[in-house]
Amino acid sequence: MTSVQLHSNLTHASLTPEQIENPVTGDRMTILCSTDEYVKFQFELPPGSQGSPLHYHDTITETFEVLSGSLEMQFGHSGNIKVLRPGEILQVPPGLQHSFRNASHDWVTFISVVRPAGDFEHFLRSLYGLAIDGRVNHEGTPTNLLQFALLIEKADTIVVGPPVFLQKLMIKFLATVARFLRVEQSLAKYK
Repeated sequence: MTSVQLHSNLTHASLTPEQIENPVTGDRMTILCSTDEYVKFQFELPPGSQGSPLHYHDTITETFEVLSGSLEMQFGHSGNIKVLRPGEILQVPPGLQHSFRNASHDWVTFISVVRPAGDFEHFLRSLYGLAIDGRVNHEGTPTNLLQFALLIEKADTIVVGPPVFLQKLMIKFLATVARFLRVEQSLAKYK
């Protein structure tokens, strides 16, 4: 089995779903299940949605399962692209670069499971909440650099491109300043 696994028929167990819409990107997120071990989301991306930039996580495993439409995933080496269709699942282990987008002219709906859960739910709730509150740019990125640093830290995310050492140093520094200035309190309402 390779580091990227393609599966079918992921079991879906939902509790009380809660849908949140991002007014800037048009994406919709439904939180299906949240435990200490994992969090399960359903995402709906409009046609042409850019999804997420190329990134990886140090400790998180993400699983993507398409329910309808098609989801373009880039993973591993540059140019390694797979279009997931309904019923197809891609598991992305820690350290593997990946991004997703909806390159089609139709909506795509997919399930994402994040293990371990950590603060990933708070990260996503905060991104959507800041968008609802008008505190993001036209791409959906928080305009407050200190809030952005805290969120990147919560998501255990490394963006591909900038030198990793400098990126981690900068995020750690900005997140420390943010905690000192109690910027975390401005994100508490999104929990």
